[in-house]
Amino acid sequence: MADGFELFPDRSVVAIRVNGELKDKATTTTTEDVVEPITINSPDGLSILRHSAAHVLAQAVQQVNPDAKLGIGPPITDGFYYDFGVAEPFTPESLKELEKTMQRIVNQGQRFVRRVVTEDEARAEEANEPFKLELIGLKGGSSAGTDVAPSTRPSGDENVEVGAGELTIYDNVDAKTGETVWKDLCRGPHLPDTKLIGNGFALTRVAAAYWRGSEKNPQLQRIYGTAWPSKDELRAYQERLAEAERRDHRKLGKELDLFSFPDEIGSGLSVWHPKGGIVRYEMEQHARRRHLEQGYSVVYTPHLAKSDLFSISGHLQTYADGIWPPIRMDEERNADGQVVKQGADYYLKPMNCPMHILIYKERGRSYRDLPLRLSENGTVYRNELSGALHGLTRVRGFTQDDAHLFVARDQLEAETTKVLEFVISLLKDFGLTDFKLELSLRDDEKSKWIGDEQHWAEATDALRRVALASGLELTEEPGEAAFYGPKIDLKTTDALGRSWQLSTVQVDFNLPERFQLEYTAPDGSKQQPIMIHRALFGSIERFFAILLEHYAGAFPVWLAPTQVIGIPVAEEYAAYLDEIVGRLTAQGVRAEVDHSADRMQKKIRNAAKSKVPFQLIAGEEDRSKGTVSFRFRDGSQLNGIPVDDAIARILSSIASHEQVDTAWAQNSFAEE
Repeated sequence: MADGFELFPDRSVVAIRVNGELKDKATTTTTEDVVEPITINSPDGLSILRHSAAHVLAQAVQQVNPDAKLGIGPPITDGFYYDFGVAEPFTPESLKELEKTMQRIVNQGQRFVRRVVTEDEARAEEANEPFKLELIGLKGGSSAGTDVAPSTRPSGDENVEVGAGELTIYDNVDAKTGETVWKDLCRGPHLPDTKLIGNGFALTRVAAAYWRGSEKNPQLQRIYGTAWPSKDELRAYQERLAEAERRDHRKLGKELDLFSFPDEIGSGLSVWHPKGGIVRYEMEQHARRRHLEQGYSVVYTPHLAKSDLFSISGHLQTYADGIWPPIRMDEERNADGQVVKQGADYYLKPMNCPMHILIYKERGRSYRDLPLRLSENGTVYRNELSGALHGLTRVRGFTQDDAHLFVARDQLEAETTKVLEFVISLLKDFGLTDFKLELSLRDDEKSKWIGDEQHWAEATDALRRVALASGLELTEEPGEAAFYGPKIDLKTTDALGRSWQLSTVQVDFNLPERFQLEYTAPDGSKQQPIMIHRALFGSIERFFAILLEHYAGAFPVWLAPTQVIGIPVAEEYAAYLDEIVGRLTAQGVRAEVDHSADRMQKKIRNAAKSKVPFQLIAGEEDRSKGTVSFRFRDGSQLNGIPVDDAIARILSSIASHEQVDTAWAQNSFAEE
């Protein structure tokens, strides 16, 4: 018998994994247990550090304001939060005071001590914490075998508090006196003591949050924070945040005149300005060309449909909260006002797939038609809460580069492989190169899923084989599947090291069954096809925002709104540049000459602010020799480039989707 301290005396080991389950370092193990160390800088170690920091935040809040009521405090990506019921909102000044209080608690080296309690004991100890009592009630119903409705079960964040199995409370114990100075209902695990939190933490912001995410519940105050193993890592993170703020697509969208969200149209509904429109056009056209090369057929479908369609598909039942309210249509009345024809409810479409199914079903299909690949840039609508909207990444109306493939059972694995290869190839065209895969599976909560379990197993096995064969890093996520089938999500890492989920590939046996789809097999029998749902960008709006931030607005030449701008040293050389720009525009290059009355240096600054890839500058020497000077976005410049060579290099950079920088310039114009 030995605990984690005996097995791993190194202070960098902050917890242990016993037979696959995370445990406090103080947990006693046997020789039969498989025990692994969890270091503070590992993903699990960082989550434990941040969860412990959240507890210290809650302790600090109740030291400053004893009347504050505790909500939940889970770790999240790069940080943590804690929700509080307080009479007055927190302010930036109160965050500074709380950070100082937290540091004092950290320096005291209080020990986190786990204690198992019964439901009655937990209720007695948390009698003054109404939100904790609610969680205990949910936990009690679940653990007692009560059939708790899915909507009232604890969510992932709430499971940090009550988890599964037994109820536990963590005492914060004074290392010198052994006195419990604070406690919190929590599943754990935690760091051995607060001193391990060190000085690599900071409180970042305050937000309002409904208790347990429901507008029907009280609104709480949420404090966000971050925690890292060292002060240096905290500073590096803060520098990344500052750079992310500079690259914020909402800020760049305004500065570069790409898109906006007019109040007159409504929240979460974007309009695209000419410069943003041309970028989007190039994205869509390139993707469309690639789809046609891959054997897809382009289709178009309307923006709304009768409720019957979404009832058959299951979307009305499964996504009821996310669908816009119905529009009543087609009702007819006579002169007396009596209804002579019943109306119907129409819904803005939340998904394109039911309409693609109807295209498949419009006529008889044979095995010779399969695989049938239908592709559409289809605009869909989701009734997102206003607080969840965020620029182009979370909107109420967006366009999916959607496709649905109808395949025979023996084509499933090969076609899914082709889809994944196509996804990766297309994203590389846009300069993204770092990919990982997530396989989203169903879990044991049967009420969440529809369809035959054998079909689920077949689809899951096929996707797993495809994902493993790709050679990309793969993680499996139980409980994250679509309601109708498993899926592969592809994640990419941007220039700031942030992970984004982009493309998704979903296998679906269910909708073909719901819509009674069939095809004639070689033996003349009627068989049911399998559907593959597939979006490469995810949504065009969100993908555009990701690219905008990835490139900090400095798009590769082929996507840049203005690719070339001519800047004359003086007005007398403008005509010379007009001739060069005319040759470029004749070959489809987005080029123009700055004929404004501004001085040359201001024209250069304006072009740099607009992140134009190429500035062509010309004066007397250039005109007499038939050359131009190239100026690039980083301020570097190459002089005396022959016009024919300059045009050829510009066209080459567009065709090859190159990102232009100094290294590119030096290589492109080096003597051969």
